Amino acid sequence: MKKRFLSLLLSTAMIASLLAGCGSASTQDAGDADTKASETAQESAPAESEAPAETAAQESSASIVTEPTELTFIFADGDEGMKEAMNTIVKNFNDAYPDITVTIEPGNGGAYSEFLKTKDSVGEFPDIMEMRDTAMYVRAGKLAELPEDITSLFSSVTEFDGKVYTAAMGGENTDGIYYNKAYFDANGLTEPETYEEFLELCQTIKDKGDMAPLVVGGQDIWHLGFLFNKAYDDQVISQDEDFIEHCYDGSKDFSDPAFQATFEEMGDIMQYAQDGWTSTPDAQITTFLVNDMAAMLFSGTHMIKTIKEAAPDFELGWFAIPSPDGQLRLVGGSGIGGLAISAESAKDPNKKAAAEEFIRFFFSEETYKYYCETMNCLPTTSQAPLLDVDPVMLEIVDATAQADHLSPMWNGKTGNNELPPDFRNFTYKTCIEYLQGTTDLDAALEEINKTWQTAITSFNPVTGVGITVAE
Repeated sequence: MKKRFLSLLLSTAMIASLLAGCGSASTQDAGDADTKASETAQESAPAESEAPAETAAQESSASIVTEPTELTFIFADGDEGMKEAMNTIVKNFNDAYPDITVTIEPGNGGAYSEFLKTKDSVGEFPDIMEMRDTAMYVRAGKLAELPEDITSLFSSVTEFDGKVYTAAMGGENTDGIYYNKAYFDANGLTEPETYEEFLELCQTIKDKGDMAPLVVGGQDIWHLGFLFNKAYDDQVISQDEDFIEHCYDGSKDFSDPAFQATFEEMGDIMQYAQDGWTSTPDAQITTFLVNDMAAMLFSGTHMIKTIKEAAPDFELGWFAIPSPDGQLRLVGGSGIGGLAISAESAKDPNKKAAAEEFIRFFFSEETYKYYCETMNCLPTTSQAPLLDVDPVMLEIVDATAQADHLSPMWNGKTGNNELPPDFRNFTYKTCIEYLQGTTDLDAALEEINKTWQTAITSFNPVTGVGITVAE
């Protein structure tokens, strides 16, 4: 018996020695623990965009919950890339944590804000969700504060009364000019280094007469917000970052010279938009660019994938438009939205622990790298992953790193600078009327002031009117 045992022990040792030539013992141990999860991940995601399950997460999973725990998760699933990314990440998390099950509740690509409101109204508010209307849900007491070990992962966060409720999945969608590089090269056109050079570039293309300098999808009113925010940052934010707060307290209004200059800058730029821009939907702007109908478009990073899918061989260039004062102001940093945990879920210690671990898993280096690459989004973590993405995207990452000023869109701010409901859209509609010449500047600003005065009778974060905070 002893001989048989010794023989078995020696045989085992010999096999171990042979295996050592192929990899270290620690690698083998980790590989055994990861085999099932990594094979599952490979089956569920395309080869070029796999999201690896985290070894460390598997090793520590036993300490996360004290009993099997189920979580519901909702996100805006209208984008196919988003569906792919989230389904893969959730599957990998479930594989890595056998005692935790995250179940995605599909939104079927509809209006996400309305979908989430409906879920709330019927008592089916999720445990974890992609949060957009953050201020409303914070005031209603629907969200749980995130712990410091999560908030410390980010280069910047958005606070509500000193508390953080969302983990920004991607940096604010940086806007810039996407252009036809082959057309630029063929005509000796170069990227402008100043605002004045940008206007001169537009005029040069307009004078050539073979295509519009700029395509704008004005039929979708939110699309106008990209350029409006650029002008607003140039003229208003450059002088007063708390302009909206000062409109609430009455020390300023929308006849302010800086706000007037916002409309005037819009006029300077929009004179170079294609004919019929008010009837062009956002979905058609790519067609204009890749079919030599317009040389440039101004939009966010989501356009890179759209343009490449529409015309894989299209030579795409990108540049940021400097402000008239020479500064570089871009949309960027962590915004108001992101992953959040419901306050009700956080009352259950196991659900709270599991939900927080899901967020940590999402922002772990390899998983977050996969998400950013799939979605073409800017990382928000202080230890940003190295991305294998289109060179244009890397240009944008570099630009945001070098920008003189980063901020959310003017309608994405919180606290005393949060806009009243629907005020954004009214401003855009009024701006369109000004750009079309159906109203003059003084009349446009007067209408905006009247609408503002009406709006703040029911919503004013400075005075507290309309602000209901759950206890």
